[in-house]
Amino acid sequence: PPVAAVSVGMVADHPVLDLNYAEDSQADVDLNVVMNASGQYIEVQGTAEGQPFPQESLLEMLKLAWQGIRQIITLQKTLLHSRA
Repeated sequence: PPVAAVSVGMVADHPVLDLNYAEDSQADVDLNVVMNASGQYIEVQGTAEGQPFPQESLLEMLKLAWQGIRQIITLQKTLLHSRA
């Protein structure tokens, strides 16, 4: 099955998908997530850049990561089917 990865983070207490350099340098939390098309985790790697963060923030970031990964997987499938 298809696999995709994204980065997410907490910047000023808001979850952000695909952090750019400026956002990453200001992030309170940095998280990398790899999932398959079934929504199963392959890898989750994260770091609190200063203060510990609550579980609610983690759940928000994981939800946002899944939304981004679904978009990537949809594009992957579309591109692969258009080449067939």
